[in-house]
Amino acid sequence: MKKSLLIVSSSLMLSGCFSTPAIEVRNICNLMDEEVSWYRAVRFSEKKYGSPAHIQLAIMYQESRFASDAKPPREKLFGVMPWFRPTTAYGFAQAKDETWEWYQLKTGNHDADRDDFEDASDFVAWYINQSNKLSGIAKSDAYNQYLAYHEGHGGFNRKSYLAKDWLMKVAKGVENNAKRYEQQLNQCASELDVNSIWRFF
Repeated sequence: MKKSLLIVSSSLMLSGCFSTPAIEVRNICNLMDEEVSWYRAVRFSEKKYGSPAHIQLAIMYQESRFASDAKPPREKLFGVMPWFRPTTAYGFAQAKDETWEWYQLKTGNHDADRDDFEDASDFVAWYINQSNKLSGIAKSDAYNQYLAYHEGHGGFNRKSYLAKDWLMKVAKGVENNAKRYEQQLNQCASELDVNSIWRFF
């Protein structure tokens, strides 16, 4: 597999690794009302790539709990001393260095930063679109989109996830969150649309 096709999530290793506070989300409408620029970002990237906003948000929530500078926790040397981090995953989307560079190369968005929500949203939406092209996954299929996000397209196409029961459970959780976010956004979209325009000025 080409390293440009790899992406590794730290979805099960994120507790205790945030510098900025992690956000717990029960109703995505409340968060989008508070973070209006985030709402504009996911709607813009949804329109740009055809990648549903609720799936973008569910993936980012799983990856970082919306902490801008989230990183995998350091491994322990001899079980005690802090050692190296297992991957270079960073930011809202937990994208690794090489995957982020692949994104920058393909999109021309060379100034993109992983701790910038707008850039992270664009990345996740772009990756969903790539998963549709390279692995034939419907953009509306949150379960398989997350598996491809975690395993990379090569891994997904080889069905590497079948050996990881824990990962399939996580993907199911992402799918459930995406469904919940979709229902919630459907109820508050008109209000958020008005608020995002009003607060833009």
